[in-house]
Amino acid sequence: MPKDKIDNAIKKGTGELEGVSYEEIRYEGYGIGGSAVMVDCLTDNKTRTVADVRHAFSKYGGNMGTDGCVSFQFKHCGQLLFAPGTSEDALMEAALEAGAEDVVTNDDGSIEVITGPWEFTTIKEALEKAGFSAEFGEVTMKPENVIELAGDEAVRMQKLLDALEGLDDVQEVYTSAEIDE
Repeated sequence: MPKDKIDNAIKKGTGELEGVSYEEIRYEGYGIGGSAVMVDCLTDNKTRTVADVRHAFSKYGGNMGTDGCVSFQFKHCGQLLFAPGTSEDALMEAALEAGAEDVVTNDDGSIEVITGPWEFTTIKEALEKAGFSAEFGEVTMKPENVIELAGDEAVRMQKLLDALEGLDDVQEVYTSAEIDE
């Protein structure tokens, strides 16, 4: 391979090459069992990216949809997850005082604090000052309804998600599928 092609590829990847602009694009579709799938991409070539995403959907049993076909099934929010054994009353009081939207206790005893996407950092810091340390926290697209998949459907859905996540331009994949392990 010629040295100038390698140099151009490096410059393109680091953003030093002039004339290259990156765009954020969201693709939506349906996975196995009617589960909703949203794919956030960052690309310099929309034609290549849409072809790659469409190919992954069709190869692994999904269907790529149009803009807005599944986005209404997700809520853009901040999510903080606290370990089982955390004092529910104290956490709820601190979270609601900090401005959290909701506090949910899961079946396994873990506690989930839901925030607005723009208030996530403020609420996380307020909870840390109150002595609560989240095991996990991020701003995400949380599904409104979850579709549970098991057995063969779960395996097929995992293959679809792995194929989408493996694409170079894909930044994040959100799904309403809950896969039994």
